[in-house]
Amino acid sequence: MMPSRTAPSGTRRPDLDWIRVLAFFTLIAFHVGMFYGPWEWHVKSPRAIPEMAPILMLTSPWRLTLLFLVSGAATRFMADKMTVRALTRVRLARLVPPLILAVLVLVPPQTYYQVIEQAVTPVETFYPAFYLKYLTGSGHWCRIGDCLTTPTYNHMWFVSYLLIYSLALSALLALAGPRLRALGDMLEAQLTDWRLLALPLLALVALDLLELRFPITHWMIHDWYNHLLSFTAFLFGFLIAKSLSLRDGFIRLRWWGLAIAVPAYALVAHYTWAHPFGGPTPPLGLRAIMRVVYATQQWGAIVAVLGFGARHLSHDSPTLRYLVQAVFPFYLVHQTIIVVAGHNLAPLGLPSGAEAAIILIITFGGCFATYEVVRRVNILRPWFGLKRLAPTIQTETTEPQGQTQAAQA
Repeated sequence: MMPSRTAPSGTRRPDLDWIRVLAFFTLIAFHVGMFYGPWEWHVKSPRAIPEMAPILMLTSPWRLTLLFLVSGAATRFMADKMTVRALTRVRLARLVPPLILAVLVLVPPQTYYQVIEQAVTPVETFYPAFYLKYLTGSGHWCRIGDCLTTPTYNHMWFVSYLLIYSLALSALLALAGPRLRALGDMLEAQLTDWRLLALPLLALVALDLLELRFPITHWMIHDWYNHLLSFTAFLFGFLIAKSLSLRDGFIRLRWWGLAIAVPAYALVAHYTWAHPFGGPTPPLGLRAIMRVVYATQQWGAIVAVLGFGARHLSHDSPTLRYLVQAVFPFYLVHQTIIVVAGHNLAPLGLPSGAEAAIILIITFGGCFATYEVVRRVNILRPWFGLKRLAPTIQTETTEPQGQTQAAQA
């Protein structure tokens, strides 16, 4: 067995940072697409585009799984530099304030326009009155088949799950830290050559078949398949983050990952087109086969992204350091901007292409503007997942006064 090759404890993986940034940017484009696609979403364009469904399936099977994997990897670099108690404190400080801000401030506008568009029961259109009902849970916004319960977290389910997984990981580290890291060494030893492509794929197939019994809900206590998949990806990322051998393995297998992901996507796209949302439910056997195809696209794409990322995105830069800081505030505000912009642009009747381009420009512009404001206002930084800036230290020398250095989020 080859000796373990691991990254030094103080270093980071720029390739994983780039992947995280690009995956979140892809998520923004995905949510703009959801405004036009056939699936349910918070607000919908009156000019739906059926062709959007296969396009959305290009990244839907693997993007969030990849993000949980990368989040686990980032947690590993933190965990190796601090105690379990300190790690828990850092994760709580980073994730809890943004979750509170979202539920109380950022999500209510999304819910407001959602109930205006979708609720059958009478809707309070005066926003302050709506907000009071949202906050107290006294609103009963229903349509045929279900009702909306508030307060809610909408797209912040990802952050709430990440918080729970981080706390679970802290508990594992406290109870069995050395054994957990030994498990990482075992994975490094076992996932060599073709096994890195085949064995996780088989595990994903087994996990994805569970979705037939436990559909994704994004609700904390009724989302068993999603929890098992996402926490497994998070833990896998934590265990392999510092293995240079596995990083090199992904590089070697990147074209193979792409080679299985592309035809699998073609089958998923055809299936999505042939069995549109809202139509008759396909036979169970066909759905089971498609879960295998779905898992193949999922792992093939992740192998390709990790491999090409490690091969071509291993450089650090001021742009990367800026975007790594910005990406969490982007995630917090992007969906609210999309919902508000989409709902208010729809009555203008613009061509769908022009309208989508405007929504994208407004969304990215709003995200950058939000970050530029937030990063300069110390009291706002923790609410958007950023550390407070250290105070400027005044020195009585002939040298220029010390600059405030932004802490790493």
